Amino acid sequence: MTEKLVVVTGASTGLGAAVARRLAGPGYHVLAGVRRDRDADAIRSAGVEPVILDITEPGHVAALAARVGGDPRALHAVVNNAGIQVNGPVEALPMEQWRWVFEVNLFGHVAVTQALLPALLRSRGRVVNISSIGGRFALPTYGAYAGAKFALEAVSDSLRREVAPLGVQVVVVEPGGVRTEMAGRGVATANRLAAQMTPEQEERYGGLVRAINTMMAEGTASGLTADAAARTVAKAVTTRRPRTRYTIGRDAAVLVRLARVLSDRALDRVSAATVKRYHPKPATV
Repeated sequence: MTEKLVVVTGASTGLGAAVARRLAGPGYHVLAGVRRDRDADAIRSAGVEPVILDITEPGHVAALAARVGGDPRALHAVVNNAGIQVNGPVEALPMEQWRWVFEVNLFGHVAVTQALLPALLRSRGRVVNISSIGGRFALPTYGAYAGAKFALEAVSDSLRREVAPLGVQVVVVEPGGVRTEMAGRGVATANRLAAQMTPEQEERYGGLVRAINTMMAEGTASGLTADAAARTVAKAVTTRRPRTRYTIGRDAAVLVRLARVLSDRALDRVSAATVKRYHPKPATV
């Protein structure tokens, strides 16, 4: 058999679904992780085999590893794409939300990677971790989300240095604004959590939260389509000698460059000036 397996987590909608469809075809059979039967029905097609997968459920991860281990085809790549977006000020975001963001956006990826590394070591395959520009630059209210993404970047660097001598490649992909359902859900979640702030917290952060939500919605609306973003992920999967990191979108490329050359204080001023444009305007009589 010349066909190889690729696992894509978080493939119900958005970027994950677009990546699964783009990779399916000559050379690759995609195991697309979805959480519900109706999502499985929607994505099932030639070359795309849905598997029920919640990356925070150990039984699901073990079943995925068994599915891969029982297949005669080599595992070429694991695309760790599943994720959630939860935003809120550090002071006001409930601790259960902090823990859940890290459970999904970091620990779930580690669990999947651990389970599938034996197969990747046998095939000399690769791990592709979908991070975010939030893994390089943390806006206000992005503490939990960016914290998990910064951690994913660090885990990716450590893993790359561990397994490169063993023939396994590790690639990080850092999208900017992409038009997906996750961003819309993130705004709705941020609004719901903001409504639970105390009056004092609302006074301190209410305007900031509304500004960030407006900025996030605008950036998503003007971002790349999931299909366009999937081209870069597919390149990271299929290129014989991939780079260690890829950005997706002009906004991500610009922010990465700024983060490299500007001081922390200068980046603070850039962030404040950007967010200020989205603050609610005072009512006029």
